[in-house]
Parts: sequence; structure tokens; C-alpha cells
Amino acid sequence: MSDIIHLLPDSVANQIAAGEVIQRPASVVKELVENAIDAEATEVHVLVTDAGKTCIQVIDNGKGMSETDARLSFERHATSKIRNAEDLFALHTMGFRGEALASIAAVAEVQLKTRTADEELGTRIVISGSKVESQEPVSCSKGSNFMVNNLFFNVPARRKFLKANSTELSNILTEFERIALAHPEVAFYLYSNDAELFSLHVVPLRQRILNIFGKKLNQQLLSVEVETSLVKISGYVAKPETSRKKGSHQYFFVNRRYMRHPYFHKAVMDAYERLIPAGEQISYFLYFEVDPANIDVNIHPTKTEIKFENEQAIWQILSAAVRESLGRFSAIPQIDFDTEGMPEFPTLEQDDSVAPPQVQYNEDFNPFKSSGSQPDKSVDRSYSRPKVEWEQLYSGLAKASRMNDAGNALPPDNGTEACAPFPKTAGNSQPPTGHILQESSSSETGVQQLQFKGRFILTSVKSGLMLIDQHRAHVRVLYDQYIQQINQQKGISQGVLFPEIVQFPASEATMLESITDDLSAVGFELTSLGGGSYAINGIPAGIEGLNPVELVQDMVHTALEKGNDVKEEIRHQLALTLARAAAIAYGQVLTDDEMANLVDSLFACPSPNYTPDGHTVLATIKEEEIEKLFK
Repeated sequence: MSDIIHLLPDSVANQIAAGEVIQRPASVVKELVENAIDAEATEVHVLVTDAGKTCIQVIDNGKGMSETDARLSFERHATSKIRNAEDLFALHTMGFRGEALASIAAVAEVQLKTRTADEELGTRIVISGSKVESQEPVSCSKGSNFMVNNLFFNVPARRKFLKANSTELSNILTEFERIALAHPEVAFYLYSNDAELFSLHVVPLRQRILNIFGKKLNQQLLSVEVETSLVKISGYVAKPETSRKKGSHQYFFVNRRYMRHPYFHKAVMDAYERLIPAGEQISYFLYFEVDPANIDVNIHPTKTEIKFENEQAIWQILSAAVRESLGRFSAIPQIDFDTEGMPEFPTLEQDDSVAPPQVQYNEDFNPFKSSGSQPDKSVDRSYSRPKVEWEQLYSGLAKASRMNDAGNALPPDNGTEACAPFPKTAGNSQPPTGHILQESSSSETGVQQLQFKGRFILTSVKSGLMLIDQHRAHVRVLYDQYIQQINQQKGISQGVLFPEIVQFPASEATMLESITDDLSAVGFELTSLGGGSYAINGIPAGIEGLNPVELVQDMVHTALEKGNDVKEEIRHQLALTLARAAAIAYGQVLTDDEMANLVDSLFACPSPNYTPDGHTVLATIKEEEIEKLFK
């Protein structure tokens, strides 16, 4: 039997390794910018063309590389940060594996120009698919200039599955923002297709946050500061009143490295327990400084998942620090005692004697004295309970119960006419407070609807009793209407008297631009004001009373979460978000006509049984099941 196991060629092995490190253009930006920071750069320029698919260029003013180092840097596991295994537990740099440049060169055409400060000429290297095509001296500035062209040109399957330009650019901006937040001491500049998206100068941390996410955030941030033998935590958390369901900015950094940590996220959210509504999120920017020997960053190719040696202790420190910050800035509700202008109460001296209070009472008063006895003339009996004619309050019930909907009298039913099971309402009037069921009937079909606890509509069907969730039913109806409007480009827009202004960071503004046409189709009219600001001049008809700013933000955040680049999927999310916001809320009491119209509209839908996202709209209790309850 011949041997079947063999070693892969270096070019193939590099492409396989590149799949772990370089997943999309944003991965290239992350690796190159982190290398620039490790090279002690104070200024980094990032230029992308076609969301990085065509070209990614990163220019820094760092230390640069010699001719030998420039050539060796593209070899796998070539690194200046690690000498032995112990160095893995004393890391103070961003990169250390020596895989980034080798992985990039394996799947792209790369050109590097670099020069150190003590050399007059630099080095230019051109590599394509891991093959060095040329290396020559060149005149260039101190630092490094990487140009990555035609990403995944030799791996067409990988290039085929890249997302739309808007999505890939949003991913680049997300990675760029994370690095910029971690290093406010470095100036960063980002350009997309020659348009400047970011110009971040060297500023304090708080100002860097505002430069990225907008000045509006300035009034929302509370500082956090705590230092222990295990960890030093600093940064900012947002006030409870700024909580939102989507779009919160949540960032953890450890030793200036971005990380995801669900366990520490729970510590922050626990500090806001009972301060924000359930299901809502809060923004935070928290920075951890720990001994590198107490963490392990080498557990994930992207180095965003980090393991701590003392996670439980740090959890308690973090939660206490956030609570202390909320309390220090009076973000936690508390009793406020206003002492200004209060009278002074005299203090009691030891020699002062206190006289007991004098109690006066009528010794002759006896509450159990017989009514036939002579009344005590010394007691004032001028008050008497007013007489209430209770019979008159019910005088019309017997007559009303014998009247049908048309106002005709019905024959009495053995004296039980006053025991109607549900109260009736006249016309479209609202039922009195406290009624659990509201009855509705249709004179044409004879079908009755009852509203139960402001949430369910009960109606009789051939097989038994049907229960309809009023909110989900309305979501189903509205969703179909909005989808039809988007597809037919017939959304009706209603102008607003005073335009609302909505602000987005660059990563979210890019996604908004990609769904502007669909927003217009559903009825939104947006005008760009520059700098990520947009004026909402028109809203879809029929959503009056809703907050248009929150609606637009929710739709953008939903598109970001889903990572959609397919128009149909984006339109689905837009219609669903708008339908949820405009649907009848739980607890809203419906009139007879409203219940009838909602039921009729629901059963006119192609799929009345489920909401667009798969939740049950209606359920039927069969007549046999009802009869079993009374056996």
C-alpha cells in the first residue's frame, strides 16, 4: 500500500492559515493598524477603495524596518515580540504570533515601502500570493507603507462570499473605532474612495469618544475609576435614562486591547438592575489594566476573547465600581431631604421635666347602649347618614337586559334577565375601568368579539373559541402593508412641521446610506447635513405619535446586527421594525369596530397564523376541550 500522507506546499498552508486570521477586508485593516501601533507610530493613515476589496493602504510614521526585517516579516511565525514560551505571558504589544503579514500576502497582492530613521534609503518589496516578485531600494518616508490590492484574488470562493460594500465598509469602521478608542494618544485618519470619514487628533480619552460617537454623548457619561492589587478599571458608563433596546456602544479593553467578555458585561448590567427597563442596554467604555501574566489572549485567532485568572474577583470589583459611580453622580434614585428653611427644633435638657398630656373623654358614652334607651343630651347627634335610594340605581337593568342590539324588547327569561354574563357598551364608547371583557358583535355576520385584559381578542369559530393576540395580529397586518409599499415604491410620506435631527457615527452612517432607498420607499424623507447628521423631513403616514429618530436608529441597528447585503432581507427588517413600532400596544382597549376591522384584516393576510418573525398570532380552543372543563 502506497503512502497517502504528505506535506502541503507552503503556499497552500499559508492560504489555509489566512482563513483563520484574514476573514474580510476589516481583518487586514486591524492587523496592519495594530502593527503600526506596535511600531510606536504617532500618526496612522488608512485608505480603502471599494470597501477594501480593491485596495487597502496603511501608512504610519513608526520605527520602520530594515531590508532584512522587511523581507523576513512576511514569513510565517516571524515576530519581534516573542523569543520563548514565557514571553506569551508577558505581552505588552498588539500582535505577537507572526501570522498577519504572511496570511495577508498569501491571499493578496502586497507592496511594502519601509525605512528606519538611521537609513537614507528604504526598501520596497512586492509579494503576490506568497511569492516575492521584487525587492529593491527606494526613497520613502520613515515608517511603513503597506498597500494590499485585490484581496482574495487567488481564492475566488472566499471573494465570492464577501458582503456588499456598505457592509464590508461598516466592518472596517467598527475595527477602526475599536483601535482608535484604545489609543487616544495616536492620531488616526480614515479615507474611503478618497472621502475623509475620520480625522482623529491626539486628545484625552473622553474627547476621543465624543469625536467618534458625537458630542451628544458628553452629557450622558459618568466616570469610573478604581484601582486594586488585582486590576485597575477606568473609563465611563452612561446614565440610566439613556438606556435603549438597540445601538448602545459597549466596549471593554484590557491592556489597550479590545475584548468581548459576556461575564463582565453581566457585571455592568447588574449594577443597573431596577434602574433601566428590562431588555434595554446601556453604553459603556471600560478599560482594564492587569498583569499580563494573569490573562491569556492566545485563545482565539482574532485575540478578542481573553481569559482572566481571577474573573470572579474582578467581576465583583467591576460591579462595585459601576454602582459607586452611579451613586456618586446621583444616578440612583434616592430620597432628597430639603433642609433649607426648616425650623429648628429645641433640644431637651436633662433637668427639664415633661408633663404628660391631658386626655379628655366622655365617661357616659357607651357604644353598646340599647337604641331604646334615652339619648345622652350632652353628646352632639346632629350628623345623620344620608339616605340612598339603592333601588333606583338598578331600576333600568331589568329593562335594558330585555333589549336587543336593535332596541327591541326581548321576553323575560324566568327572572334571570338581570344576570347578563358580560357588560354591554353602546356604540363606540369605552367600557368602564375594571372590565376584563369587552363584547363586540357584528350585525351582518352575528360573530361576537370579546377583548380580554387588553391583550387578547376572543371570537367564536365553528370548531370552538379562537384567541387572537391583538399586538401580534396588528404586526402581521402592518408588515404586509409596508412590504407592499416598499416593493411598489408607493409609500405615503407625511411632512413634519419641525424636522428631527438624528446623529450617527461613521460605521452606522455607512449602513444608513445603503438603505436610504428603502427608507424612502416606506415613506421616510432624510436629508444629509454632513458629519453623520441627518434631518428627518417626512415620516410614513399612519405612525403619528411615534418617535421618528428612534425608528430610524432601530432600523439602522437591525441592519447592522443582521449584516444584511441582500435587498430583500433589508426590506424585511425595515418593514418588521416599523410594524412593531406602530402596532397596537398591549393594554390598549379597542372599540367594537376596531376589533372587527383588526380580525377582518388579519384573515385577509396570506399568513394570518404567525408574525413575520415566527411568533404565534392566534390559537383555537376546541369545543370538546371546553366541554371537558365542565365534566
